[in-house]
Amino acid sequence: MPVPGTVGGTLRKVASRLGVVSDQPEQEARWLLEIALGCDAADLLRLGAQSLPAAAAQWLSERVERRLAGVPLPYCLGAWSFYGLEMAVDPAVLIPRPDTEVLVELALGHLPREGARRVLDLGTGSGAVALAVARARPEAELWAVERSPEALAVAQSNGRRLGLTVHWLEGDWYASLPAAARFDLILANPPYLAADDPHLPALRHEPQEALLAGPTGLECLAEIAAEAPAHLVAGGVLGLEHGAEQGEAVRALLRAAGFDQPRTHRDLAGRERVTSASFPG
Repeated sequence: MPVPGTVGGTLRKVASRLGVVSDQPEQEARWLLEIALGCDAADLLRLGAQSLPAAAAQWLSERVERRLAGVPLPYCLGAWSFYGLEMAVDPAVLIPRPDTEVLVELALGHLPREGARRVLDLGTGSGAVALAVARARPEAELWAVERSPEALAVAQSNGRRLGLTVHWLEGDWYASLPAAARFDLILANPPYLAADDPHLPALRHEPQEALLAGPTGLECLAEIAAEAPAHLVAGGVLGLEHGAEQGEAVRALLRAAGFDQPRTHRDLAGRERVTSASFPG
């Protein structure tokens, strides 16, 4: 077990060590220490001269070693922010990313603030998209499907902690839905990386089944698009997150499935990120 020092001294040592893996080591060190101590930023400053409790030192040492081994910071923290919500995360789920907030913005643009609408989130992972929509549109009826039982457990736990209601289902895309269920809006951030995608080495700590779609990267997107019309009301909308170079291909998939005038939306970096279209019914 590491020998505890003062809180302030530990903060400086951890920041120094994290400098080899992080471009913001001081911030990462503060976040880790706040969780280890169960305090906020103001308390962390106030506690600077006090000794770090042994249990906190042990927890911190384990997380720092994981971080130095390349484990992403959100997994070390056990939580990450998405659309103003603190989402619990672990290696069973993808880390929620700002790019996916484009999908939430798309959803909110199609959902009135008043009036019930039924929304389906496919491949929900941590539940980030479904829960963000549920909070912003409390009158909407949210459904979310996830094929990984471990990931679904994380999503359900997030929903309980946040006090938000979602109908959670375990299954592969549409397979577990009630036969008569129809939705005003279907959202999905499915696997869309090809097996030879150059980004995969940097994502080695995240669940590969949530990243890899198949040889082309379009397999899951194509399946979701082709089956969506059977689960949408007339005029219902499908929104798909995809890779930055897949916009044209996804628009073609939607047209082939009978959707009207697909439109692609860009993320904050200006990259094509989400494509949507309505189904005439």
